[in-house]
Amino acid sequence: MNVATRLGAFVAALGVVFAAAYGSGALVSPVANTQETGHESGGAEAPGHGQPSGLGAADAAGTGPGGLAVSADGYTLRRLSPDPRPGATGEFAFLIVDAHATPVTQFQISHDKPLHLVVVRRDLTGFQHMHPRMSSDGTWRADMSLPEAGDWRVFADFRPEAADHQVILGVDVPVAGTYQPQPLPDPQGAAQVDGYTVTTHGDLLAGRTSRLSLTVARNETPVTDLQPYLGAFGHLVALRAGDLAYLHVHPQPTTSAGPAITFDIEVPPAGTYRLFLHFQHDGVVRTVAFTAVAT
Repeated sequence: MNVATRLGAFVAALGVVFAAAYGSGALVSPVANTQETGHESGGAEAPGHGQPSGLGAADAAGTGPGGLAVSADGYTLRRLSPDPRPGATGEFAFLIVDAHATPVTQFQISHDKPLHLVVVRRDLTGFQHMHPRMSSDGTWRADMSLPEAGDWRVFADFRPEAADHQVILGVDVPVAGTYQPQPLPDPQGAAQVDGYTVTTHGDLLAGRTSRLSLTVARNETPVTDLQPYLGAFGHLVALRAGDLAYLHVHPQPTTSAGPAITFDIEVPPAGTYRLFLHFQHDGVVRTVAFTAVAT
């Protein structure tokens, strides 16, 4: 074989190697967001009151649905605590670190708090909403009790001082033991808690802003003296069944003290959601849950 022929064969082989390498690189290329598996009085209205945070804010920031990843928008939730035991109360500690792995210590007040922590089991039971305390080194701590075994999801909902939108990060927290997932309740138009009945009006429309009104009654009498909780007469957290995409919405600014609490809520593509409503009356914060289908 002469020199020209051998050189041509070498170049052709080299092209095949580079093509294979390029294809492999495309298959294993990392994505921008990494998924990790592994009670208060009301106050002044928060900045951006009445506007959705969570899914809506995340979509506007170009990062996709909120709470699906442990890292987003240059921030990471770093869990410090070991896996909890079922039914035991323990301290859940974590950091929010920036792109340089430096703990973040400056946060804007959003919905009356610098950070909201939402906890739910993956079958959408055991919902909790708490507000941890932060030490000077940026470590957040909350007393947490996860009553049953299973995979739990913890969401941190916050706005760093340097950010112009809410950041929602999520991390899985496994609780060892026999896991007995509960079926999601069928969609219903009303839910009860402690003698209160909350009735829903309106439908969720996928990919559009939907108006959802929730009417509160006590012993069949409309409640007209709801009290502010975290700066509003109601709070709505929606979680999508399956991936637990997260949405936190405040009511319209014109919402009165009852009986209706009205939300404008935008959900992504069609799916089944579990809606958790907080409202405060007679000094007690109560939570009711609904199943809704966005079509």
